[in-house]
Amino acid sequence: MTVSLPKEMVEEFEAVRKAEHRTRSELVREALRNYFAFRGRFPVVAVSQADLAAIERGRRAYARGEYVTLDGFVHDVGTGRYQSRSKKTRKNSRKRSAAD
Repeated sequence: MTVSLPKEMVEEFEAVRKAEHRTRSELVREALRNYFAFRGRFPVVAVSQADLAAIERGRRAYARGEYVTLDGFVHDVGTGRYQSRSKKTRKNSRKRSAAD
């Protein structure tokens, strides 16, 4: 079997092979086993024009700097849902529901 690979991929392949002390055949067999095992788990989904438009809007927003990092999001959301809130008394609840 002969396979053509881009130079960058060959370099990465060789680096992994040497670091793991494996033969080229062993590495290719493992890669193919993983490919065959996972290919059925992720169905191919057709992308709609609306999906493509949303992706393009997101790319433009990102280019304008309109984004939040994951760390920023976690910091902003943080533990907000665990903060204590004042509880409504049953008396107030009944008044409100009786008025409705």
